[in-house]
Amino acid sequence: MVAAAVILPADLPAALAGRLADSKTLTAARRVAIAAALRATPGVEIGVGAASVAEILRINILQATLLAMRRAVGRLAAPPTLALIDGISDPGLACPVRCIVGGDGVEPAISAASIIAKVLRDRLMARLDQRYPGYGWAGNAGYGTAGHRAALMRLGLTPHHRTGFGLVRQLHLGLG
Repeated sequence: MVAAAVILPADLPAALAGRLADSKTLTAARRVAIAAALRATPGVEIGVGAASVAEILRINILQATLLAMRRAVGRLAAPPTLALIDGISDPGLACPVRCIVGGDGVEPAISAASIIAKVLRDRLMARLDQRYPGYGWAGNAGYGTAGHRAALMRLGLTPHHRTGFGLVRQLHLGLG
């Protein structure tokens, strides 16, 4: 689980602001280009946090997501005065929080954070794909596609599979 926190300056260039959108609507190449532009823009602050597979299994995916968010905010150079969160769950930050359902499509700072997080996630998945070939992680980004499920049956589990989910759980328990 990867999360990012982004603080945008008031004078964010209009050309960059106009490129910010819900990360799910952008191609991987556009996300990479926008992430690079964000990192190169003076005044943009970025913090990234993650939660491990072990943490997800111990505390559940929602709590791990909130933990990753807290870690991301904690890695900002200065604490925010207000955190805008995509969704309905307050991660429990030291600053005021405003939750916005669908925020990654309407709030530029949330869009930027989503783009940064997806670019990092995709890079991590590409590394996993090299380390554990055959699972298709570089292309499926960790989602349980038919090809990934077939690879699980053929190759078995890795330490990066979350044993609380469907086929992974069955294989972990010896039921698959």
